[in-house]
Amino acid sequence: MITDQTSPPSFRRRAFFGNWFFHQGLSPPDFLKAVFPNSAASAFTADVILSSIVFWVWSLADARRQRITSWWLVLPAGALVGLSLSLPLYLYLLEDRLCEENV
Repeated sequence: MITDQTSPPSFRRRAFFGNWFFHQGLSPPDFLKAVFPNSAASAFTADVILSSIVFWVWSLADARRQRITSWWLVLPAGALVGLSLSLPLYLYLLEDRLCEENV
C-alpha cells in the first residue's frame, strides 16, 4: 500500500518497476496490460522497448570490438531500470576501457 505524501520516502515506494511488482505481484501478463493501456502509452512503450533492444545489439557488437569484458552489466541495468541507466553505464565502461589503453 502506498502511503500519503507526508510519509518519509522509501526505496521500495520510489522504485519504478519494483513498486508495481510489489503491489501487483510478479505477473508478466498483468504488467504488459499495464504498460499498454491505450494507444498513446503503447506507442511510447514500444519506442522505449525497441530503442533498448537496438542499443543492446549495438553495444554488444561495440563491446566485442572494444574488448569490454563487463558489457553484460548493461543487460540488468536496462531490464531493471531502463535505457536511462544502461546507456550511460555503457559509455562509462567504454571510456574506462579507452583510458586503460592510453595509460
